[in-house]
Amino acid sequence: MPRPRKFVESDVVSSASEVFAVHGLAASTLDDLVRATGLGKQSLYNAFGGKRELFLRALSEDREEATRAVSEALGHDGASPLERIRGHMLRMAIEFSSSDRRVSLTTRALVESTGEEDPLSTVTKAGIEQLAGIYAGCLEHARENGDLPEDANVQSLAVYFVAVTRGMELLGRAGVGRSVLTAVALDALRALHGPRADRADEVPSTRE
Repeated sequence: MPRPRKFVESDVVSSASEVFAVHGLAASTLDDLVRATGLGKQSLYNAFGGKRELFLRALSEDREEATRAVSEALGHDGASPLERIRGHMLRMAIEFSSSDRRVSLTTRALVESTGEEDPLSTVTKAGIEQLAGIYAGCLEHARENGDLPEDANVQSLAVYFVAVTRGMELLGRAGVGRSVLTAVALDALRALHGPRADRADEVPSTRE
């Protein structure tokens, strides 16, 4: 008769997520995961099937959290759709410039994905499509309100904002400062608003 498990899977996944967020999938070792989770290698294999499977489990939870956060940010709160997108982008600039913020597993997976038809690439693509769908819903609402041209390519713009936010996250991880990320966010919004009137003459230092 198998012995009952003495650990909580969600706690193990959470601890493993921290390792994967720092090192990524390829560079994380089983020893790293053993130290972080407190489980032996065999227990990790028995419970999750291996390092890659554990990463996919952590990625799935990260994806749900990211989707929920963007959905809440772009949800109906009294502001216009474009105002919600603007507020969301500016909040991302603040969050991504924080020195203690870890990179999301969604972005880690996007960087490490090979584009081939494997589970990692499939899950990563599905996550990106899910995020794009949330942006598309908000943009479609803006078009219905007359805030976007009738011929605006909502799907393309949605993917564009996913790409910009993922790029901002990586720039923040590299140490790019808040003022630069804010400028990136505002320039991204020009795709919706046209040229920005308050555009600075000089590009701020990446450390500002």
